[in-house]
Amino acid sequence: MIPEIRKKYNVDFTQTKYQNFLNDIWRKTGGEVDFRICETPLFIDDNLNKKLIEAADEIISSIDSKEFRENSQLGLPEKYRVSNETENPLFLQIDFGITKNETGDFVPKLIELQGFASIYMYQAFLSKIYLKHFEIGEELTSFYSGFNYDSYEDYFRKIILGDSDPENVILLEIDPHNQKTRIDFYLTVENSGLSIVDIRDLVVKGNKFYYKKNGKKIPVERIYNRVIFDELERKNIEINFDMHKDIDVTWLGHPNWFFKISKHSLPMIKSKYAPKSFYLDQLNNYPDDLENYVLKPLYSFAGSGVEVDVSLEMLSNINDKQNYILQEKVEYAPLINTPEG
Repeated sequence: MIPEIRKKYNVDFTQTKYQNFLNDIWRKTGGEVDFRICETPLFIDDNLNKKLIEAADEIISSIDSKEFRENSQLGLPEKYRVSNETENPLFLQIDFGITKNETGDFVPKLIELQGFASIYMYQAFLSKIYLKHFEIGEELTSFYSGFNYDSYEDYFRKIILGDSDPENVILLEIDPHNQKTRIDFYLTVENSGLSIVDIRDLVVKGNKFYYKKNGKKIPVERIYNRVIFDELERKNIEINFDMHKDIDVTWLGHPNWFFKISKHSLPMIKSKYAPKSFYLDQLNNYPDDLENYVLKPLYSFAGSGVEVDVSLEMLSNINDKQNYILQEKVEYAPLINTPEG
């Protein structure tokens, strides 16, 4: 992306540096490796950076309309609706694929979006460890809006804790210490001092949540939510409270937004940076070029259930068409020159 920086990085790269980099990362999990980490960051030039910002702004404008807000209610199954929904999502993730246009320029294309938290502390930590182990110029940054590592961490801490004592703030997840994203949980604890709580251990008394710490019941004022609520059903997990009940707690972010801004949103987004998407049950005729589309289930996470080889027979055999969308394929462009080419 930035040829001179890429060339220098590739020349200076060694397996020893990379292994030391990995060791530094995974010390946070006691040396256990949960996922593969790329040998290199992506060096984004000004041209693509501006397009990414423009694409994000266009998509945010699209989902901030009255029409979108009304339609987004259809993406939230009633059985997963949680009380005290916030007016706006606290978190928003927009995933782009990088493709090339007809003139050969790199262009971002929307793949998915979600009104849900991501691995915010890990991303900042990863950036810091890349800079520690590899020769990357100080003129490069992974932060936007004038933030640096310290100010980003401070800002995140304020969002999570608000005016509450860290003891009254929890990160909520299903089997948190078995999740692939647990490194982010541990870094969040380092950042804000909150407690990690399995949703099975959360109880309600009156209209308040409590968890146990050192044998004592601790009231919960704020929940940094990492639970995907339909996963509770898929795994047959029983919880000790009624999610529909009005409970005095602040959600960070509110669980409803996971469904309201999701794959269900894709057909509603109109932008040159968004591939065409359709609700399967609203198509009277399927596209003639189905080889250029992917089939996505509305209620899945992390890419599960996506079909890339779509056929007319496949679509005809789907009974619950209201639970699927067709999305135009995005052809990912190779954009990182490696030492091997």
